[in-house]
Amino acid sequence: MNDRNPASETTRPAQSVVSPHPYATQRAALLAEQAAGSKRRDTLLYLNGVTKSFDGFKAINNLSLVVAKGEMRAIIGPNGAGKTTMMDIVTGKTRPDEGEVYFAGDVDLTQEDEAAIANRGIGRKFQKPTVFEGHSVEDNIRLSLAGSRSIFGALLHRKDAAEQSKIDGILATTRLGEKRRTPAADLSHGQKQWLEIGMLLAQDPELLLVDEPVAGMTDAETEETARLLKEIARTRSVVVVEHDMHFVRALGVKVTCLHEGSVLSEGSLDHVSADPRVVEVYLGR
Repeated sequence: MNDRNPASETTRPAQSVVSPHPYATQRAALLAEQAAGSKRRDTLLYLNGVTKSFDGFKAINNLSLVVAKGEMRAIIGPNGAGKTTMMDIVTGKTRPDEGEVYFAGDVDLTQEDEAAIANRGIGRKFQKPTVFEGHSVEDNIRLSLAGSRSIFGALLHRKDAAEQSKIDGILATTRLGEKRRTPAADLSHGQKQWLEIGMLLAQDPELLLVDEPVAGMTDAETEETARLLKEIARTRSVVVVEHDMHFVRALGVKVTCLHEGSVLSEGSLDHVSADPRVVEVYLGR
């Protein structure tokens, strides 16, 4: 027999849901913004929520990527993953539809044109090398040092000891010291790639973007290019887009795999290679 008397029980008032005070909400948003700003200032390249569409196709889809000062990063992914569009956005060739792109903490790259971004210290090497084939290797480097001078002015101006020392250092780094007087047209494909990297180094970039540097190289040139880029990464940040997994492994750096304009996986090459999603969309092909 149930002796409970519902009438004698105290009815508990329903618990009300307390909405956060508007000031608390604003404070939380401010703290989140400050945290994001702090993270941005501690990095060299900062992409957050970046989106870019072409005729309805999202080449970049809510992409977030952070590259630290002095870091070398490898970017991999299938064709159409957004790798080239990402570099176009960083260098000002393409404007994003949404998102943040910052360099060196507080430089908003979405508000700068290509020339201004290059002057900020971002250099880009495309897959196909573009060098002055009619000039010697050394003159190619010197032309890159010239700044606003004309070609003839750059070649004829008086060379000082500091400039020559810098050129000699770049030629040593790029393995072209013995080729300094060789016309660029006579270099091998791999040597032309190194020369173009040297021409970018002559501009003192803080961030170097390198697109498929070992495509078409011999095995020996590929190995030497890995060593070259690791040397460069001792003094500046480098982002390398590449399909050659043996080369990426030789770099020994953090890897970001893009797919459909977003980060699919990130970490060591072993970690990324073991990700079933990466195997399905990229490595398994």
